[in-house]
Amino acid sequence: MADEIQVKTAAYICSGCGLGDKLDIAQLGKIAQKEGKMALVREHAFLCNSEGVQMIRDDIEKEGVTHVCIAACSRRAKTEAFYFPTVAMTRANLREGVIWVVAEGGEHDEVRQEMADDYVRMGCAELKKIKLPQGKPNADLQKRILVVGGGMSGLTAAFEAAEAGYEVVIVEKREQLGGWANKLWKRVPFKAPYVEPQSTGVAELAAKVSAHPRIRVHLNSTVAETAGAPGRFTVKVAQESGAVTEEMIGAIIQATGFNTYDIAKLPELGGGQANVVDQAGLEALAQAANGGALKRVDGKEIKSVVFLQCAGQRDETGTHLPYCSGHCCATSIKQAMYFKDANPETDTVVMYTDLRVPGMGEDFYRSAQNKGVIFTKGKATGVEAAGNGCKVNFRDLILDEETALEADLVVLATGQVPNAGVNLESWDKAVTEADGGSEAGKQNKSDMQKISILNLSYRQGPDMPQFKHGFADSHFICFPYETRRTGIYAAGPVRRPMDMLQATEDATGAALKAIQAVENASLGRAAHPRSGDLSYPIVRLEGCTQCKRCTVECPFGAIDEDERRFPVFNQERCRRCGTCMGACPVRVISFENYSVDTVGNQIKAVEIPDEFSEKPRVLILACENDAYPALDMAGLSRTVYSAFVRIIPVRCLGSVNTIWITDALNSGYDGVMMMGCKKGDDYQCHFVKGSELAGYRMSKIGDTLTQMSLEPERVASFEVAITDNERVAKFINDYVAQLVEMGPSPMKGFG
Repeated sequence: MADEIQVKTAAYICSGCGLGDKLDIAQLGKIAQKEGKMALVREHAFLCNSEGVQMIRDDIEKEGVTHVCIAACSRRAKTEAFYFPTVAMTRANLREGVIWVVAEGGEHDEVRQEMADDYVRMGCAELKKIKLPQGKPNADLQKRILVVGGGMSGLTAAFEAAEAGYEVVIVEKREQLGGWANKLWKRVPFKAPYVEPQSTGVAELAAKVSAHPRIRVHLNSTVAETAGAPGRFTVKVAQESGAVTEEMIGAIIQATGFNTYDIAKLPELGGGQANVVDQAGLEALAQAANGGALKRVDGKEIKSVVFLQCAGQRDETGTHLPYCSGHCCATSIKQAMYFKDANPETDTVVMYTDLRVPGMGEDFYRSAQNKGVIFTKGKATGVEAAGNGCKVNFRDLILDEETALEADLVVLATGQVPNAGVNLESWDKAVTEADGGSEAGKQNKSDMQKISILNLSYRQGPDMPQFKHGFADSHFICFPYETRRTGIYAAGPVRRPMDMLQATEDATGAALKAIQAVENASLGRAAHPRSGDLSYPIVRLEGCTQCKRCTVECPFGAIDEDERRFPVFNQERCRRCGTCMGACPVRVISFENYSVDTVGNQIKAVEIPDEFSEKPRVLILACENDAYPALDMAGLSRTVYSAFVRIIPVRCLGSVNTIWITDALNSGYDGVMMMGCKKGDDYQCHFVKGSELAGYRMSKIGDTLTQMSLEPERVASFEVAITDNERVAKFINDYVAQLVEMGPSPMKGFG
């Protein structure tokens, strides 16, 4: 009760940026005072300037204001100006959300004002239900970074983190650092003039890492067990000798690289023949030659060579790799130069369907042409032994005819297969079978644990989840390096196919994310994408039914159960998405500044016109990561959409509790739109499963709508990308038109 007495609310209404020209600011002030019951209401002509900001600061300091509602621009705008860390704050979006998206003149002026009135009501209503998050800082948390894998990616990540002042531990399963880079004779050039293969530099980097005072290296070692959370991981490192060392770790970078696609799976292209090698095999021949003429394993000097691109890659039949590995074209160009540099008379042909050399690769390609490397557009149909070499049968894609080439050696550009550990789906299947008493399931589970990389003590599996092609689940469009395991990051070819330059850049980025993770954890703040958020889940255990839905649906393994089967929240793992809140059927999970009540109060604060007004009301629950920014962009581009909608940003569609939908429909809303990120294999949901979970939950709401005598079309979901500013306006206008044709909700007047 004492805390309630100390609360003092204030609303600040801006008339700048055209707001005062198109809205009745005085009326908004009265609504904030009378309906919103704000203790203090002020208007200002330019709220984000130094004078306006100082006015708010003075009220906080001198008037004891603890809760602030700013009615001005979007919550995504002017964040530095409106930064008041000592008070709870809400934002009413009158600029991007009202005056920039509603047409002018006639009846539009009236509905525009009604829209603004409602947003002020909603901002004040939300403010009444939020508290200022205090966080749970813990300065004792560990900031040491573990890098698993000592190849080019791992070495780079370790060195960059150490140079930034952090202690680093490297675990490498082989007897020396360097990984695949040790097997290369030269690398593709990564700096001007981009014309010659260059030294890999891996030996020098490995030496710097080994000598670095902040880096400790475990060779011939693997990770036997990983437990804990960001800032307090306990990692057991098993050495080949059998000794086990325990390391206390703050964040983890998995840089375990790749293996090459098995050449034996390509017998039609000569895989398995003595005179057919993959690119890794050619590097071994080049290292043996040490700058001299390249020789086959039988000792014969190679006078003619054919490189076949996309060998077992970009395969549409489902037999081989469906993707392009990115580096292979440039690698073949580099390897073709090995021959020309050693003996310009060597016949060197690179056969391709598409030659992909991004960046400055064009210069490298021209350099190879100048050296006499022949590039031919063709598709190999078979490779067979011929005399003391090989015969390549192919279709010439320029002349459109079948032909053949003979060569001493054929090089297959096979792809990268990520070394990511145990797949989540395989693990789930093995666990289910093992739990059912299946001996096969128990054996499969045991075998998978042996090949695990991280050996995580997570209920969701021993390794990071993977995409359908086996790459660590770290979506490179929306949030590179991030995985579903908070504080654990993927870097290099384990994340997506890439060349050495991309891998080193990737590793630097992962090191920065790991640093961000340990610093956020020590301050009690969330990791990506709500980096800096001090709120955390709070559960009223007395109301918990122990249904375990929050535990199962959490995408990040941040919830376990105690001995009584009540949920136990792991703050450092939690991303603050609110998926647990949306999953809870009894609504006992909340955050200080985001809860069932903060959104529910906003829904109830909207004035619902009667059925005769011909003014429908549509609730939009918009994901703050993609949909809400797209709506803001619609405002910035002055794209007009219906003034009959009322938009509430949510952390993720996974946080949407079905009570919000039923409350809105019971209150007389004519429809509910949910706007979230793309789901599926190519998902763009920042919280991984949010859109998918929301779709599943909403599929179950049909029975509720039927009981309410409402059409199922009154609740609709839309996938919205951050760039969809025009599409999002069309979604709104088309949906409102559909509801108008359907007629007003029969629930109007009963709310």
